[in-house]
Amino acid sequence: MLGKFNIGIMGTGNIASVMADTINKMKNVRLYAVASREKVKADVFAGKHGCKKAYGSYEELAADKKVELIYIATPHSEHFANAKMCMEYGKPVLCEKAFTANASQAEELVKISEEKGVFLAEAIWTRYMPMLTTIREVVGSGVIGEPRTLTANLGYVIGHVPRLKDPALAGGALLDVGIYPLNFALMIFGHNIARISSHCTYTESGVDEQNSITLQYMDGKVAHLNSSMVSLSDRKGIIYGTKGFIIVENINNFASISVYDSSYKKVGIYKCPKQISGYEYEVEASIKAIRSRQQECAQMPHSETIRVMKIMDALRKEWGIVYPFEKTEGIMEESTEKPGETDRGPVMEKNEGAGSETDGNVGNAEDTQSGQAQ
Repeated sequence: MLGKFNIGIMGTGNIASVMADTINKMKNVRLYAVASREKVKADVFAGKHGCKKAYGSYEELAADKKVELIYIATPHSEHFANAKMCMEYGKPVLCEKAFTANASQAEELVKISEEKGVFLAEAIWTRYMPMLTTIREVVGSGVIGEPRTLTANLGYVIGHVPRLKDPALAGGALLDVGIYPLNFALMIFGHNIARISSHCTYTESGVDEQNSITLQYMDGKVAHLNSSMVSLSDRKGIIYGTKGFIIVENINNFASISVYDSSYKKVGIYKCPKQISGYEYEVEASIKAIRSRQQECAQMPHSETIRVMKIMDALRKEWGIVYPFEKTEGIMEESTEKPGETDRGPVMEKNEGAGSETDGNVGNAEDTQSGQAQ
């Protein structure tokens, strides 16, 4: 019989606490260790959540031979270095969304995972939830006819959070909340995108505070996506078909699905099953993959993580948002591709103002994450 699976958490912010509480309520899983850059923070976290080990450096956690999976809950800007170090120690990694700051970093991490045979996955929790299967089944049943249009939004008043305003920490609405509407569209409509148009507004520090994105698909489907860190939204995802529509309540933590027919009559409702927090599904999927000697999760394979990062890279590039460390590394300024030349992601065509259009084939300082856009 397999013993309890030891998990270590890197970071001590809000999301790390939610994960710790979740792990403590799961069967056959142990919250074994936590690491912070400040030992006192690790000690406080360990005392609150019952971790056996508390480390004052991330490397100590990565080097602990008893740790079987490390959940990374640090700022976006730190994900690449943190995950790389963990895998160099041979440690499986479940890294919080956004997976990295850009696609180049994501591709390098995937390469390391493949070369070393070490598990690596993105913790975008909606990808692992049972309700996603339900949504897909309802859409596929034909009850709303052929799905043609999709809208999704996510907004919280979190622009005051220092991490989210800081370009050096890969701040902005897109990577923190915009990633959810984008994933929602890709989960439902897929990735056969012909064209992307977008607009954004900026904070004083130069990152995006609100954005609006439209995905036009090869088969004529359209997805309209909005995200904000300065306004509250209803968090709904709506899938419109030729015979009805589906309303998904809360696209970043599916609560319910309501189905309406062509006369606007509600003909079905599906409620979220009882769960701990929703984080347990990504943990369970990771453990299953690790014990099966797999390097990725089927729910969010490496290829899909990279695809999302490429789309967000292209959007930021058109908006003129380049993080300081990307300028130093020469990332985001070296692409000379023409539309359709490669599968690196959408290539933008200039629009006036802070907008963009794309043609072509689209293939805390220590975790002060908002806690709302988890």
